[in-house]
Amino acid sequence: MGLKERLQEDLKAAMRAGDEPRKTAIRMALLAIRMAEVEAARPLSEDEILRVLQNEVKRRREALAELEKANRPDRLAAEQAELEVLLSYLPQPLTREEIEAMAREVIAEVGAATPAQLGEVMKRLMPRVRGRADGREVQEIVRRLLSGPSAGS
Repeated sequence: MGLKERLQEDLKAAMRAGDEPRKTAIRMALLAIRMAEVEAARPLSEDEILRVLQNEVKRRREALAELEKANRPDRLAAEQAELEVLLSYLPQPLTREEIEAMAREVIAEVGAATPAQLGEVMKRLMPRVRGRADGREVQEIVRRLLSGPSAGS
C-alpha cells in the first residue's frame, strides 16, 4: 500500500474513531498532495508525496514557533498533535553517526580527499539520505570529513 492510500485509510479510521487532530492533519496532508498533483498534472510518486509531507511538517513547526511567540496555548496543543500525526508517516530520521558512516562510504567511492570535492560527494550522497536527513547537516558532516586529517579514509 502506498503512502497516499495509507493516508486515505487512516483518515477513514480517524473519522470512525472521532479522532479530530488525526483527522484534521490527514485531511490537510491529503489536500496538499492533491494540490501538488494538480500542479504537476499527474499523480505523484512516493518520493514526491514524501516531500509534500515533509513540507507540511516544516509548516507545522513554523506555525508552532509563531504560536509560541504569540502566546497562543489554545492553538499550540492542536498544532503539536497534528505535527506528531504527520511525523508518524515520515521515515525514521538518520542519526548523525549513520549519516557520517554513509558519508565516509561515498567519500571512499568517489575517492574524495579535499573540500573541493564536496559537490561530487553531496551529489552521490543526497539521494541515499533524502527524506531522512537535513541537507545542511549532511553538508556540514561531509565538509568536516573532507577537511579533517583523515579525509578520504
